Amino acid sequence: MVAAVPPVPGRPLPSAEDQAAQFRLLADNVPVLIAVFDAVDRTCRFANRQYARSFGLDEAQVIGRTFAEIIGEEAALEIEPHIERVLNERVHVSYERRLERRDGTPHWIEVNLIPHLAPGTGQVQSTFVLISDITRFREAERAARESEDRLAKFMDASMEGIVFHRDGIITDVNPTLCALVGYSLEELVGRPALSMVAPDQVETVRAVMEAGKETRYQTAVLHCDGDRIAVEFIVRTLWRNGERLRMTIVRDMRAHLDALARIQHLAEHDPLTGLLNRATFMEQLRERLSRPQATRAALLFIDLDNFKRVNDSLGHLEGDQVLRTVSERLRGGLRASDLVARFGGDEFVVLLEDVHQRKDVQTVLNALLSVVEVPVQAEGLDLSVTPSIGVAMYPEHGDTPEELLQHADTAMYLAKTAGRATYRFFERAMAESAYADLVLEGELAQALTADEFVLFYQPQVDAKSGELVGAEALLRWRHPQRGLLAPDAFIAVAERHRLMLPLGEWVMYEAARQARDWHERGVAAVPIAVNLSSMQFRLTSFAKSVAHVLKTAGVPGEWLELELTERMLTDEIDRLPELLRTLRAQGLAISIDDFGTGFTALNQLTRLPLDKLKIDQSFVAVLPEDGGAAAITRAVVQMAKGLGMRVGAEGVRNERQWRLLADWGCDELQGEVIASAMPAAEFEAWLLDRDRPLFPSIDS
Repeated sequence: MVAAVPPVPGRPLPSAEDQAAQFRLLADNVPVLIAVFDAVDRTCRFANRQYARSFGLDEAQVIGRTFAEIIGEEAALEIEPHIERVLNERVHVSYERRLERRDGTPHWIEVNLIPHLAPGTGQVQSTFVLISDITRFREAERAARESEDRLAKFMDASMEGIVFHRDGIITDVNPTLCALVGYSLEELVGRPALSMVAPDQVETVRAVMEAGKETRYQTAVLHCDGDRIAVEFIVRTLWRNGERLRMTIVRDMRAHLDALARIQHLAEHDPLTGLLNRATFMEQLRERLSRPQATRAALLFIDLDNFKRVNDSLGHLEGDQVLRTVSERLRGGLRASDLVARFGGDEFVVLLEDVHQRKDVQTVLNALLSVVEVPVQAEGLDLSVTPSIGVAMYPEHGDTPEELLQHADTAMYLAKTAGRATYRFFERAMAESAYADLVLEGELAQALTADEFVLFYQPQVDAKSGELVGAEALLRWRHPQRGLLAPDAFIAVAERHRLMLPLGEWVMYEAARQARDWHERGVAAVPIAVNLSSMQFRLTSFAKSVAHVLKTAGVPGEWLELELTERMLTDEIDRLPELLRTLRAQGLAISIDDFGTGFTALNQLTRLPLDKLKIDQSFVAVLPEDGGAAAITRAVVQMAKGLGMRVGAEGVRNERQWRLLADWGCDELQGEVIASAMPAAEFEAWLLDRDRPLFPSIDS
């Protein structure tokens, strides 16, 4: 049974006993079960250790036993046909069997039956039995099949296209990919993978394929009808059916890119009119003025006359329609190259470039006056809306965006004092003797000493329960001749002439005093939010002035909340973290008002100790119809929650908006659906008139 070994000169041949021992050592240490059975009586003539132990015996115990005695009658009957074939046909027979171990787990063996033929006669003397455990291989095959099945099911179910290719030739695709490019499976298999790629993207994709990179990148493919489809490729290398293939996941990016473009548009444009917003206009104005080839230009500041009457008499919805109509007329009266923006409220700003003479600007101004003055339909009425326009020329009236804007604003106010529905060019004399500003400045100074200012309070409620959680203090001026004025009628002048400092301190003190009064009388134990001006906030002694107000009013800081604008965060970024920490150490809560309309960088929010974001009402106003505003609002809520801040929303007008904002995770709401801003006495009466939460639970 062991091949003869040629003798080595000078070395004696091994004895038969040595050869037998060597064979036994070899047989007992190979990972195979070995046995030899007599062809006539089927008794075992030899077995290695592994074979004997697999049946619970040792080598001596199996010798002389029959095949059936060793493996059992049932198993012997099962494999008897294989033995008969070896004996009758004198051929090597191989087969597999599935067995169960004592613990019930399956395993597979491969059995090889090899006939030993007698010399001369060719009769089968005995049968060699070689048994190998192939469980590991069968498990691997099963795992591979299951993996292949899972991959096939994944390909069929995936909402993204999948392409397999070998050496650049497509071998398989899934139904989603077929639907994406408009070809059938049969049409795609066998084609070059690059044939689907847009021509201008072929070299980029080819470079990735040749480099064998596993990466992801944006590119484009072509539909069968020639349409270009923006996609993302996610490229991987894997083995499938024993072959090394490249797999590319093809993700349709059209909806995603459209959404990004919509969000970008909303970030740069006024959501109501679609015009540029203030931030984008100022950025583009600065860029255009900084060009070496910048030409003479005109900046127009447009304010609608008596627009407040439209809102007060017909409501904000009709007022919004008027603003949209005016914006469309402005765009229609300008060149495509001119910039036009809505700065907020009823204020619009226009940049006319490449104007050589003043009369060129006057032609445009007269055209704008004509188109804007055309009556606007609202609730069946013809409303006549007129503009007052101020003009500042570049570079005569200023060479920076801020200077031009200020001078155009000044000229606009002069147009209003001149009778409205007209325009005025800025003149240097205006800067020296702006009559309207001087008059208003004097009136503001007198109003402070004459106690003409008053705070109105608007409730802030829990978005889920409707319970009162705070109030926002809103400044009003009881003007002796002009009646009750909102801040937009005088704040700009107060800011320009530094009257905002004493006025802002008065607002903080009055809000603190009112909070103390309500706490002591048990009317409303909630904090009052106060809007800060940029001028106040820029004071190096601002934190000390706040501490002085709290001490004078006799209230803890927890009874006040300070509302900043995004612009303040940008302007004061260097000193902001320390200042906010100082204010919060005094117990005050800090929130960002009108969030979403300013310049705040997201990395700033992560570094600042803030308590709350208040979503700007321009986004809330168009909910739920405006999908872009809804997307931004939800994103702001999720971002604020991720940063551990509360979220408030202003300008909530109806229950539908309330429920929507509450479902998105907004914490606090304020707006007309709850209550308008009102004097302190009316606020108290409004509260005391209720013996239950302000509104039924939003969950009810």
